[in-house]
Amino acid sequence: MPQVFAQMREALSHAGPPLWSPPMVRFENVGMRYGPGPEVLRDVTFALEAGSFTFLTGPSGAGKTTLLKLMYLGEPPSRGLITLFGHDLATAKRAQFPAIRRRIGVVFQDFRLLPHLTAYENVALPLRITGIAEGDYKQDVEELLAWVGLGGRMKALPATLSGGEQQRVAIARAVVGRPDLLIADEPTGNVDPDIGDRLIRLFAELNRLGTTVLIATHDRALLERVKAREMRLVDGRLVELGMANR
Repeated sequence: MPQVFAQMREALSHAGPPLWSPPMVRFENVGMRYGPGPEVLRDVTFALEAGSFTFLTGPSGAGKTTLLKLMYLGEPPSRGLITLFGHDLATAKRAQFPAIRRRIGVVFQDFRLLPHLTAYENVALPLRITGIAEGDYKQDVEELLAWVGLGGRMKALPATLSGGEQQRVAIARAVVGRPDLLIADEPTGNVDPDIGDRLIRLFAELNRLGTTVLIATHDRALLERVKAREMRLVDGRLVELGMANR
């Protein structure tokens, strides 16, 4: 596990018990449609407690990516209420959105790496834009890239990386800032099983350190690796299935 996570674990071991907090994420009767067509999401209601680990499952076209997009402020809902970190998004000021987004790490299904930046620079970007000096994050970024198997590809541009390598860069970028909420859309879809196991261990460790994790996946085998809650989308409606890996 990257050294930066070990340091966090050591710091948390000396902390007091956590105080009660409201749900990290709350959806209440949320609906979403694009244009005049039918709703993609229908009356979706759920809450993600702080420090929870949840899988979001369902067939292609069920609305998983749309639900994640609402959660990371990529789209406003057509109806219903969404609360993030205690902020009602319907009444929150637009000026608050950047600070809310900075608390969220996102692994996009299509990676969304900046093509003119190297793997190292893409991973370091969330830290750089917050004003952290490179000397304070360089070791963390390098260790994280090495841990996901890209220690020898730090200077490579995205165009020279395979799909699986780009996915690992995207994952490293999402977790390097130790976000309060991690959202991942099919994070192991382009990697081999050994790397997939390694990435899930990374997510599980981040969760043990306090990050709330939501992973959307088609891969039922993934659910066998982590004991976590499962929510399933079927035709835009959410079905609570309890704990996976029981």
